[in-house]
Amino acid sequence: MRRPVLLLIALVTSPLAAQTPAGMRPPGAPGEGWAPRAWVERVLAVRSLVSETPQWAPGGTRITFLSSLGGGGTSIWGVSPEGGFPTRFAADLGTGGLFLPAPQMHTWSPDGAWISFVSDKSGSPEIWLWSARDGRQLQLTSLGGQRVNSYAWSPDGKWIALGGNRHGNFDLWKVAVPTGEVHRLTTDTRLEAYPAWTPDGRMLVYVRLDDRWMEHEVLELDLAAPGAAPRLITKDSDFFDYGEGSTFGYPLISPDGQTVLFRSQRSGWINYWAVPLAGGSPRPIAPEPAEQSEARWSPDGKQIAYVSNRNGTHDLRMVSAAGGVSRVAAAPPGTGVIANPAWSPDGRRLSYTMATPTRSADLYIVPVEGGQARQLTYSAPGGNIEQQLVVPEKTAYRSDTLTINAYLYKPPVIGPTDRFPAIVLAHGGPTAQFSDTYQQQAQFFARQGYVVLLPNVRGSSGYGRAFEMANNGCWGHCDLRDVVAGVDYLKKLPYVNAAKMGIAGSSYGGHMSTSAITWAPGVFQAAIPASAYPDRVGFMKEGEYRHIQQLAYEFGPFEQNEDVYRRNSPFYWIKDIQTPTFLVWGEGHFPESPQMLQFAKEMERLYKVVRYKAYPNENFYVTSVANTRQMLLDMLDFFNQHLNDKVVTPGGAASLSGR
Repeated sequence: MRRPVLLLIALVTSPLAAQTPAGMRPPGAPGEGWAPRAWVERVLAVRSLVSETPQWAPGGTRITFLSSLGGGGTSIWGVSPEGGFPTRFAADLGTGGLFLPAPQMHTWSPDGAWISFVSDKSGSPEIWLWSARDGRQLQLTSLGGQRVNSYAWSPDGKWIALGGNRHGNFDLWKVAVPTGEVHRLTTDTRLEAYPAWTPDGRMLVYVRLDDRWMEHEVLELDLAAPGAAPRLITKDSDFFDYGEGSTFGYPLISPDGQTVLFRSQRSGWINYWAVPLAGGSPRPIAPEPAEQSEARWSPDGKQIAYVSNRNGTHDLRMVSAAGGVSRVAAAPPGTGVIANPAWSPDGRRLSYTMATPTRSADLYIVPVEGGQARQLTYSAPGGNIEQQLVVPEKTAYRSDTLTINAYLYKPPVIGPTDRFPAIVLAHGGPTAQFSDTYQQQAQFFARQGYVVLLPNVRGSSGYGRAFEMANNGCWGHCDLRDVVAGVDYLKKLPYVNAAKMGIAGSSYGGHMSTSAITWAPGVFQAAIPASAYPDRVGFMKEGEYRHIQQLAYEFGPFEQNEDVYRRNSPFYWIKDIQTPTFLVWGEGHFPESPQMLQFAKEMERLYKVVRYKAYPNENFYVTSVANTRQMLLDMLDFFNQHLNDKVVTPGGAASLSGR
C-alpha cells in the first residue's frame, strides 16, 4: 500500500539545526549572527520603505509615496525634497488586493485638493480619494469590476478617466470628482485602457489592443462628441503585451499637446518613439541597444527623462524633445537599479528610487542641470547589514551560440581547500530578468555556505527582441540548455563541489526547476520548484487569461498546437526524475489550482523522493514575512540534507536527455 503524499508534508516541518552542517566550512566567524535562524531575520529585514511610484505634490513641497512605514498597513507618506523624516498623510488604504495598477496607485489632483488611489477595501478594486483639506477618505467609484488597471486626472481636476472591466472586458470610463457620476466612454470588445488627457482636456488618448495583445493602436477620443468613432494616431505591431497593456504603457502627451511618446520593439529593442498627435511617421527619440522605460516629459516639454537598462544596470537619462544622444542624469554607484523618475513641478529637479544588490530601494533627488544627488529616505535596517551582505559578481558564459549573463554569489569566506555546493536560481516570466537589485534567496544561501548562480537565460527580457523570443515554443528545453551550461560553468570554479548542484525558482522559475529534473536527469542533486504550472495542457482549463494569452503567443493556439503544450509540460515525464524534490505552493486565493500537489502525488506514486508544502494565507506565491521566513528555513533544511551529505555521486560534465 503506497504512502499518501500528505505524510511527506510533515517531513518539511522537521526542526532545522542552527549549526553549520558537518563537513562544511563555517561561512563566517562564530557569534556574528549567521546561523540560519538569526541570518534569516537579517535577510528579511532588508526591504524598502518606498513601495510605489513617488509623486510630487503640486507646488513641489512634498514627494509622496505608499509605504508600510510605522505599521498598520499601507499608508501614504510624504517627505520634503529638502530632506527630513517622512510624515504620514493617509492611513489604511487597503491596497493589498490582486489587481491594483502598479504605475499609479496614488496620484495628486492637479490643484492639490485630493490624492486618488486604488483600493479593494470595499470588496472590489475602486478609486478612492483622500482630501488634502480635512483628511477624509471618499470612495469615488462603485463599478464592482475585477480590475482598475489604469487611470488619469483631467487637467482641470474635475474628472478621472479610467480603464476598468465592469462588463468583462476593459473599457474606458470617466467619473466626476467628487460626486462619482460615471460615464462609459467605449464599448469595443477589445482591450481599451491607459487613458491620457490632452492638455486642453478636450480629448482622451488611449491604447487599444487586438485579441492577441500583439497589436497596439494609439487612439484619440473626442469627449465633446459622444458616440463618435475614435481617431487613429499610430499603430505598433508585433509587441506582445503580457501586462494587459502595461508593457506598452500610457501614451505620453507632450505639455504643448503636439507629440505622443510610446514604447515599441520595432528596432529590436524596447525604445521610445515619438509621433505627432495629428498623425504621421514615428521617429525614435534616443535609439540605443538597451531597454527603455518610464519616460517622463519635463514640465516645459523641452526634455524627456527615461530609464535605460543595460545588462541589469538601470540609469536615469535625459534627451532633448527633438531627439538625439542622451546624457546620464543619475547613475548607480557601480551596480544598481534606478526607477520611478518624476520631475519637480518647476522642472529643476528629478526624483527617483535607487536599489542595489545590497540595498533596498530608497528615494533620491538630483538637480537637472547637474550636481550631487541627495538621498531622502533610509530603508536600511540597523546592525550594518549591508556590510554583511554578499556583493555579487556580474559574469557571463557561453551556451550554444549565445552569451548568457548571470550574477554569481559566493560565500564571503573561501579557504584554499573549500568546495561548496552550488544552487542555480531561475527567475519567473520567462520574459523577465535578474537585475542589480537585492536578491533575498541568493543572499540567504550564500551566507549559509552555497555558491549561487542567477542566469538570464534565453527568453529573458533586457537583451533585445531576438534574445527574448529565443525560447518561444521550447520552454524547459532550449532555455534549459542555458541552465545546464551554467552548471558546467559552476563546476569549473575551484571552490565549487561539482557533485552537489541544486536548483530552485518560483513561477516560471518553478517550471524551469521541474523541467531540469525531468529533462536533465542527474544534473541536479536537489530541486525546489515553487508556485509553478508544470502541466501546460491542464493549465488551459484553469489558468488566468493573461497566462493563456502568453502561451498562445509563445506556443501558438492550443487547438492547433496541443503537442507543443504537452512537450513543454514536465508533468508528463515525471518517471524520468532522479532528483530529490521539494515542491512549494502559496495556498489561499487559488486553492483550486493544485498543480504542485498533483506533481507531488505523481512523483510519490512513481516512488520518487518528494516533499510538498503549501504555505497558508497566500496568493499562489509565498510573500508574507512569516511564511517567507519559514520557507527559507525549510529550503535550507532540504538543501542541507541533499547537498551537504556524505553521499558520493559520479562526476562528469552535465548533459541533457535526448528530448
